[in-house]
Amino acid sequence: MKSSSNLLKKLGNIYLIFVVGFLGGILGTFLTLQTSHSSTSNTESKQVHSTTVKTAYKNTTSTSEAVDKVKNAVVSVITYSDSSNQGLFEKEENSDSQISSEGSGVIYKKEGKYAYLVTNTHVINGAKKVDILLADGNKVPGEVVGSDVYSDIAVVRISADKAKTVAEFGDSNQLTVGETAIAIGSPLGTDYANSVTQGIISSQGRNVNLKADNGQNISTRALQTDAAINPGNSGGPLINIQGQVIGITSSKISNKGQTSVEGMGFAIPANDVVNIIKQLEEKGKVVRPALGIQMMDLSNLSTSDLSQLKLPEKISGGVLVRSTLENMPASDKLQRYDVITKIDDTDIESTADLQSALYSHQIGDKIKVIFSRDGKQKTATIELTKSTENHGY
Repeated sequence: MKSSSNLLKKLGNIYLIFVVGFLGGILGTFLTLQTSHSSTSNTESKQVHSTTVKTAYKNTTSTSEAVDKVKNAVVSVITYSDSSNQGLFEKEENSDSQISSEGSGVIYKKEGKYAYLVTNTHVINGAKKVDILLADGNKVPGEVVGSDVYSDIAVVRISADKAKTVAEFGDSNQLTVGETAIAIGSPLGTDYANSVTQGIISSQGRNVNLKADNGQNISTRALQTDAAINPGNSGGPLINIQGQVIGITSSKISNKGQTSVEGMGFAIPANDVVNIIKQLEEKGKVVRPALGIQMMDLSNLSTSDLSQLKLPEKISGGVLVRSTLENMPASDKLQRYDVITKIDDTDIESTADLQSALYSHQIGDKIKVIFSRDGKQKTATIELTKSTENHGY
């Protein structure tokens, strides 16, 4: 019995050892698998992290693609005044203050041995020397082809072999309010050349009144945008999402000669620019036909003044003739207090509308003017025999 009891104890001990060993094996295997899984996860995590660091992705957007199309055609325009245009060995004391002003421009054409760029008249006005800083950092001499104070548009040419990219003009008449507008230029000078700001078209045709460099009051039509336009941006392109130039920015118009307003910039519409630069290339100036009238917007009249004109109710806008000049095209056709409402097929709501319609014609053209006189609609055909050199309008 004793031997039998010992045998049972031995078998029990063996069984216990077997169970403990079996459980220990399971536990060890489980821990090994967990450790292996954790190590694998960490390795995978490190590998993923390493892959992200080593792989470079080009983040392109429609905006960046538009900018890429035109950025190499955008230049900085540097002008020198008469007093500061001295060589290094002529007046060394002036060598640190040679630059008179800085603006922007955009190359729009290469023809023969020249490349042509457009900028603002107020950027180059009075300059005795003009340098063009290209997008690649090279500086080349520029020659003023012509300028126009009324539109604030000027054309400068450089050697064609220096121009690598030419910008394309878009149709500014096809713009819609709310579409993307991108301004490129040199705000505050060449230190910030080819800066890009983005906004939208806020208005397609703002009538802006300002004083030209010759002292004459003018009314101009401009695109309004909330893209930032600062001094130095003047003359640079405003482009659409296709990378086409839809306007030439002007800080002069944006500031109206006074203080700038944040989020409110202006550009000269591309279609107007194209018409002007053609004349500047050919003649060096813009010769515009004139009617020979003094005028003002009908919208600027008081209600009591409007009642004196006895206008039909359907007329809500137009241009009031304040006076006519002798020996000018309109002198025997129009008279004081006439209200011009249409030229040819173009409705006239403001002086800017009248200027735009009038300046689309050449000297010698005939236009049909529809106007209201004493409450009655009348029509006159006027031959444009005089230019703005004889009279402003």
